[in-house]
Amino acid sequence: MLKRWITDRLLATAGRAPAVALLGARQVGKTTLAKTLAQGRQALYLDLEAPEDLAKLADPRGYLGEHGGKLIILDEIQRAPELFAALRGVIDGNRWEGHNGGQFLLLGSASMNLMRQTSESLAGRISHLELSGLNALEVETDASTLRTLWLRGGFPNSYLAESDDAAMDWLEDLVRTYLERDVPQLGFRFSASKLRRLWTMLAHLQGESVNTAQLADNLEMQRAAVNRCLGLLADLLLVRRLQPWYVNVGKRLVKSPRYYVRDSGILHRLLGIDSYDELLSRPALGKSWEGFVVENIRSVLPHRAETWFYRTAAGAEIDLLIKLSASELWAVEIKHGSAPKPAKNFNRTCADIGATGKFVVYGGDEEFPLGNDVTAVPLPGFMRKLHARENHS
Repeated sequence: MLKRWITDRLLATAGRAPAVALLGARQVGKTTLAKTLAQGRQALYLDLEAPEDLAKLADPRGYLGEHGGKLIILDEIQRAPELFAALRGVIDGNRWEGHNGGQFLLLGSASMNLMRQTSESLAGRISHLELSGLNALEVETDASTLRTLWLRGGFPNSYLAESDDAAMDWLEDLVRTYLERDVPQLGFRFSASKLRRLWTMLAHLQGESVNTAQLADNLEMQRAAVNRCLGLLADLLLVRRLQPWYVNVGKRLVKSPRYYVRDSGILHRLLGIDSYDELLSRPALGKSWEGFVVENIRSVLPHRAETWFYRTAAGAEIDLLIKLSASELWAVEIKHGSAPKPAKNFNRTCADIGATGKFVVYGGDEEFPLGNDVTAVPLPGFMRKLHARENHS
């Protein structure tokens, strides 16, 4: 079994917080990780999509009170938001009796709605963590396995499939499950075919700002409906909206977010890319690699780090800005090729924003200087730098 990178952070958080919400897309490995953590200790697992488990919580305070002292895992918690008030009562009762944190582990696959609900009901009682798909530090990072991870994406069932064809079949089933079951269950009444077309359009626009009015015209939908669909895909942790850098640097800045299909396997399935050789021949290659790098970096960021992109109206840009602290801002340019070279104005742009670290994350396997304090770093190496930075902060 692959050890998930977030395990140590989850254990540390559970040791100090009475409740932890572990967020992640469906099938990303939340349940497997939770059950692994439960081994060797008293634990209760309830799947709130199972009617028999949900029925046990007809009197939640009474039932949960009978299992005091156990790790209680509530899976797909967004299906039963009415439980949050009861959880608050149980947690406060435990505090009164002198019990320490870590009793509740809530698993959810709809991020913003769940965070809003828990923040309102469990303020001061809950911490939030996100489980990404498998990242480059969780698999053996030789060239072959990294290519497999990039092509198939980070869902464990896809990455570990017996072949690329089997992985793409699994991803197709996952896409259909989201469109035909999960979205309607959340109360949205969008056409599955139109939502898939929108998702596919975003795949073709990977890493770009989108014109929602044009999308609406192409889909024959209202612009407000398109915005709701974009919000839904982001809430389900399927699409990332990367916000633009907002600090005033005396230049006209692009203010629209960039959109990424978060899992590279889903991206390739939507684009009809079924093999690594085909990926190498497609125009989507560069933006696919960019999204893959962004998600891998995001998966290992220190807890309070923030990310943006930077682009001026004149075209100067930085693919990813990482604010590690008030005094640390890393600028990252992303290149797929094995002979990386920063853009012509990269150093000047870094100076404009006050970047303290300058990197080109590329597809090779060696780290080396490029001049002007810019360092070329392979993706796994850059992720290790971030991990080391967190451990020594």
